[in-house]
Amino acid sequence: MSISEDTTIDHLEELAEKFGIEIRHEIIRQEEDLSFVAGGLCLFKGEYFLIINPKATGKKKIRILSETLKHFDLDQVYIRPVLRELLDKIPDQGLLRQIDEQG
Repeated sequence: MSISEDTTIDHLEELAEKFGIEIRHEIIRQEEDLSFVAGGLCLFKGEYFLIINPKATGKKKIRILSETLKHFDLDQVYIRPVLRELLDKIPDQGLLRQIDEQG
């Protein structure tokens, strides 16, 4: 079963919010317009923020959300099977988990 890009993005955002990640859709401005930045995860004063460039394609938004979620322990929440299949394809990004466990 497949779902639309928009539905996938919505479900991934809901999942991210379960981990306390605040999602912000903001245009990312750069001094030099040599490359396009679709977004990324930030840790500020102990809070996680995911900045997503609204000009990013649906596929890039899904990639950013998926890579962000792979930083967290996905076994602690229910994940829809179609999303679990998608996330299983993304390499583990466990560095933040290691930092949180040490810190």
